[in-house]
Amino acid sequence: MTDAALLAAGLAASYAAGSIPTAYLAGKAKGVDLRKHGSGNLGATNAWRVLGWRVGLAVYAVDTLKGFLPVFLLPRPVAHAELAAIAYGVAAIVGHVRPVFLGFQKGGKGVATAGGVFLALAPLPFVIALGVFLGVFLATGYVSAGSLSAAVALPFALFVYVGRPSPTVILALLVALFVFWTHRANIGRLRRGEESRFRIGRRATSEGTPR
Repeated sequence: MTDAALLAAGLAASYAAGSIPTAYLAGKAKGVDLRKHGSGNLGATNAWRVLGWRVGLAVYAVDTLKGFLPVFLLPRPVAHAELAAIAYGVAAIVGHVRPVFLGFQKGGKGVATAGGVFLALAPLPFVIALGVFLGVFLATGYVSAGSLSAAVALPFALFVYVGRPSPTVILALLVALFVFWTHRANIGRLRRGEESRFRIGRRATSEGTPR
């Protein structure tokens, strides 16, 4: 197989893996369309809120694996291994956000899947960013604030770890911008003091209006 064919196959497989709508499938298994409940987002946080912590953790784990496994397992062209791994990761994130299996409709916000990508690319900086997320989340109760803080911390941790502006560092910067874009509504609610705090172990008691 030529390098171009190998890369194309890897990109297709990565996008397909990212497109698996974990939260949607988990909701359907419980008779719930998560797009019409809670925040309306097809991610682990909304699954946790609406379906409970067990389902939420399962969705988070699978969404993380959707980013980790393609980057970690799929073969890459030897001459451009790092760039190919990055491309696979981007394809998985895009698949999560715009899944082909839902007709390219809105999926999740890409945080867990992006985390899986960086767990494969740079485990130590990922762990540092995860620690930042947990610290901010536990201090404030806002998942969105934790996600945004982790998105900022990751490229800095990567730069210190790598010691140069490598392609992976550049990817982290671009992902940080993307996370801020996908969380723009959350940022507005945080500024207005209207963002919902996350309550561990509690479910949403009514459908609510997706936002």
